[in-house]
Amino acid sequence: MKRRDLEKRLRIAGCYLKREGGSHSLWINSQSGVVEAVPRHSEVKEPLARKILRNLGAE
Repeated sequence: MKRRDLEKRLRIAGCYLKREGGSHSLWINSQSGVVEAVPRHSEVKEPLARKILRNLGAE
């Protein structure tokens, strides 16, 4: 999955970017307060993308 598509799905679910790191970005779900690291690669592997979406409640 492209990183921009993953970020788009996170925004639609009510998540927002907390901060940028060196190799990861931290996203937070505004309702639950769950924080998840998203790698800063142009392509994120499908199993990892599903895990991130599931943990942040966007799936």
